[in-house]
Amino acid sequence: MEHNANFDERAVVHSDQEPWVASPMKGVDRRMLDRIGDEVARATTIVRYAPGSAFSAHTHTGGEEYLVLDGVFQDEHGDFPVGTYVRNPPTSSHTPSSAPGATIFVKLWQFNMDDRNQVTIGSMAEMPQPVRDGVAEIPLFQDACERVRIEVWDANASIADNDHKGFEALVIEGTFVESGEEFAKNSWLRLPAGMPLNAIAGPEGARLWIKSDHLAEAPTAPT
Repeated sequence: MEHNANFDERAVVHSDQEPWVASPMKGVDRRMLDRIGDEVARATTIVRYAPGSAFSAHTHTGGEEYLVLDGVFQDEHGDFPVGTYVRNPPTSSHTPSSAPGATIFVKLWQFNMDDRNQVTIGSMAEMPQPVRDGVAEIPLFQDACERVRIEVWDANASIADNDHKGFEALVIEGTFVESGEEFAKNSWLRLPAGMPLNAIAGPEGARLWIKSDHLAEAPTAPT
């Protein structure tokens, strides 16, 4: 299966306008953003857990990264409320569930295979720090291959990045406009390496999950 699988092109999904598609596990639905592969895939997805639903125990051979968008996500390691950012590195395992229901933004098979860093950050409890005009940031993760953070854009701020090696953003709150297209809550944008970002935050500003510099090499399906 391929979805937004050409990483040399700009990709957009306004996920709130897309239907939910059932996963193999009852009560767990998803909206695909990009994907290369079948059930074992390099994938970026928004996943909704109905109250009381669960996935069977499994190992993330290629790693799992997620941000909780709504509700409380759970596994045997704890409860993860809205705003929690988690990196479960390659070879980690868990049994995910949600008693109250939850929605998460999740990325699979997108790790350096030698990465063993377990990360859990409650981003809603962190105070964004100014990093440049109109932009404040909550760092989430950085290594030689990528940088992940929450960015808060001031109202009507002009945002430019002409030197990235791949840019990806999910709107958590607020809006912005890029290439004449408005991005609202749960909208997703991916730009290939070297394609300039020129965006303008909406009148209420914007809060976004952002990953950059991760598309220097063409992604491939897991083997």
